[in-house]
Amino acid sequence: MSTLAVILIVLGVIVLIAVILGLLGARERDRRRAGHWEEHVRSADAALAQAAASDRGWQRERMEDAARAALAEGRPGWDYGLLHLVLVDDRPGIEEDRAHFVAVGESGDEARVVLSRQGDSWVAEQVD
Repeated sequence: MSTLAVILIVLGVIVLIAVILGLLGARERDRRRAGHWEEHVRSADAALAQAAASDRGWQRERMEDAARAALAEGRPGWDYGLLHLVLVDDRPGIEEDRAHFVAVGESGDEARVVLSRQGDSWVAEQVD
């Protein structure tokens, strides 16, 4: 066996090991994130219930409609399956109220939408 063949085999094995370790790392990251999202969603739901009890402007359907409209404008043609409310920032008054949504696409990519209150309606402040 030639020296070149041995070098190519060793490089192939190194690349294969790197790919396997990368896949295992990505799987572990996804497993850790799964519980993380559930925690944020639960706390945001609780905060939304608290905010809605004290202020009528926190209707989830209207907020989700505003988030979906912002995604359609900010990322036209992007297909997402899940839309999570992950943060409710209910400050005194209504001018500084914020709600953060995260949309999760079919392939696992994410987009964050930050909504702010303007009177009784919600408008997109930021789409990442």
